[in-house]
Amino acid sequence: MFTKAFRVKSNTVIKGSDRRKLRADISTAFPSLSAEDLNELIPNKEELNTVKIYAHKGAATTLYVLHKNPIFFQLEKQLYPTVYTLWRYPAMLPAFTTWPPVLQKLAGGADLMLPGVVVLNSGLPEVNQGDCCAVNLVMNRAPVAVGTAATSSAEMRNSGMKGKGVNVLHTYMDQLWAFGDKTNPPVIPFTSSSAQVETEECEEGMKAEGQVSDGQDSPEPNAVETSCQGMKELRLADKDLEALKDKEPGEDGEGEDEDDNDSRSPQERTDALLLQCFLHALKAKVKKSELPLLTSTFLRNHMASCCPKGKQIDIRKSSYKKLSKFLLCMQRDHSLIQVKELKKGVESIVEVDWRNPELYSFSIPEDCGLEKDSMEEGGACEVPFQPPEITPLYGVTAHLEPLFQDAKKRKGATLKASEVRNIVTDYVKENELVHETNKNYVNINPTLCDCLLEKSEYQEVENLKWDDLISRTLNKMQACHEVLFPGQRPVVKKGQVEPIDITVATRGSNKKVTIVKNLEGFGLDPAVVADTLQRRVQASCFLQDSPGVKNRVLLQIQGNQIQHVGKLLLDQYHIPRKYVQGLDKAPKPGKKK
Repeated sequence: MFTKAFRVKSNTVIKGSDRRKLRADISTAFPSLSAEDLNELIPNKEELNTVKIYAHKGAATTLYVLHKNPIFFQLEKQLYPTVYTLWRYPAMLPAFTTWPPVLQKLAGGADLMLPGVVVLNSGLPEVNQGDCCAVNLVMNRAPVAVGTAATSSAEMRNSGMKGKGVNVLHTYMDQLWAFGDKTNPPVIPFTSSSAQVETEECEEGMKAEGQVSDGQDSPEPNAVETSCQGMKELRLADKDLEALKDKEPGEDGEGEDEDDNDSRSPQERTDALLLQCFLHALKAKVKKSELPLLTSTFLRNHMASCCPKGKQIDIRKSSYKKLSKFLLCMQRDHSLIQVKELKKGVESIVEVDWRNPELYSFSIPEDCGLEKDSMEEGGACEVPFQPPEITPLYGVTAHLEPLFQDAKKRKGATLKASEVRNIVTDYVKENELVHETNKNYVNINPTLCDCLLEKSEYQEVENLKWDDLISRTLNKMQACHEVLFPGQRPVVKKGQVEPIDITVATRGSNKKVTIVKNLEGFGLDPAVVADTLQRRVQASCFLQDSPGVKNRVLLQIQGNQIQHVGKLLLDQYHIPRKYVQGLDKAPKPGKKK
C-alpha cells in the first residue's frame, strides 16, 4: 500500500478530545496494551499530529505521528500500528514468521504466502480472517510488516499451508517507514526453544534441497544464521558510521577508551550530561537580572550552548523524558532552583540558589561550549554555504526579433539589461534616429513602431525619450534569470526568480506553524535547514511534499518563527533579502498577546 510515494493532504496537531478518543480506540483494538503502554504511546502533553494522506492508488488514510514517527495509520476506520510502534511492543499483534529473503518481496508490494511461513514450536498464531497481524523474520521477533490475515488459522492448517497467508499493508523500508526517522529494526531474540526449532527447520529445509551436508563439520553456516548475522552487521556498521561522523579527526583513540571505560547505560550517560549542562548553565550563563526565565528559553539559549563538543542534549533519551520533570527534580532533590507557573501552562525559573554547595563546587569542563557557534551557525555542514549568483536576463521574443536582427540575436536569445541597452543604442545611431534638435529623444521608425508601441499609439507617438525607449524594450522581452551555483555551470531559467516564501498558518486548537517553501531553488537542503532551526528554537520541525510541485518539500516548524528563519537565511546563508518573501509578518518585538 505504501510502496510508492503518497500525497499529504493536511498535517494538524490533534485536539485534546480527539487524543482521548484515539487512546480509547487503541485500547479497544489492542487489548494487550496496558494503561501505562497507552500513556506512553499517546502522551497527554507531547505534540501528536494527525496527517491525512492519499496513497498512490487514491486510498484516503490517516496517520498519527509522534516524535516525527508515524505510530498508527487508519484505513477504512480500522487502526493499524506501524513498525515503529511494533518495535516497542513486539507482542502487540499475533505474528507470522518468515525467511529474511522474503522481506524484499514484501517491501516490493507482495503479500505473504503460506509456503513462506515458518511454523514455530508453539504453532501458528490463532487469527481469524481479517484480523490485524504482523510478520517477523527468523531469529528476530522485531516485526517487519503489518497486514491482515487472508484466512483463519484453522483454514491455513486445513489447506496444507498453501495459498495466501497475510495481506500486507505496510512494511519496513516502504514510504510510510521513510516518513519517520528511518531507523533500522532492533534485534529482539525469540525464546531459546523457538530459536532452536527455527534453526532445526532451517537445516532440514536446506538439507532437503542439498544445500547443507549431513556431516557436523559443515564449513559454512546455515542460511538463517548468515542472513541474521548480515542484518546485525549492517546495523552495527550504520551505528559505527554515525559514530565516526560525530568524531573529530585525531579523537578516535580517546573516544574508544572513554566508551570502553564508561560502563553506564546510555540513559545514565544522558542523565549525567543533562546535569552537567544544567549546572554549567546556572554557573556561567544565567544572570540574576534575567529572572524570571522561561524554562524553554533556559534549555534553548543556555543549556544547549553548554553541551560538550560532539554531543547533543536529548531529554527524551533520559530517565526524565520531559524538561518539566527534570527541573522538578532539580528543585525538589537538589534545591538548586525554584520553578513556578507564572502563566497558565508556561513555567519559569524564578529563583536560583547560587550558594548551593553542589553548584558552588562545580567546575566547568574545558570541552564545553565549543560547539555553540558551529551548532547555531553551521548546523550540519562545516563548509560555509555559498549562495547562488542570480542574474536577471531578458529573452528576445518573436515580436522583437526585427529590432535585434542587426545584432544577430534571434528568438530565444538571452541578454543582460546592459547588453539590451547597447544593442538598442547602436540600432538608433546606425539608423540616424536621434532627434535633430533634442538629443534626449529618439524618432520612431516603422520597426520601433511595430515592436514597442501599442496600436492606439501608432498615430500619436512620433518620438520617445531614451529611458522610455529602453524600458519599453525590456518590458516587451521575456523575463529570464541565470542561476550560478559555485563549482557548477550556469543555468538559465524562464520567468522571474521564485523567492523563498515564509508564511504562518493556523492549525487545530489555534496553534500556529511557520511554513517555508522553495529552499531547493537556492541550493539549500531542507533537511539541514530543518535540523538547524530545530536546534535553535527547540521546537518540532518536519518536512512534507509540496502539493502540486515535484521534487519540492515544505518545511514546517511549530510557532511563529519567521524572525528566526529570516535571521538564518539572511545572516548565515547570505540569501539576498529581495529573494526572501514574508519577513514583514514576523511578530513585532515588545508586543505580547
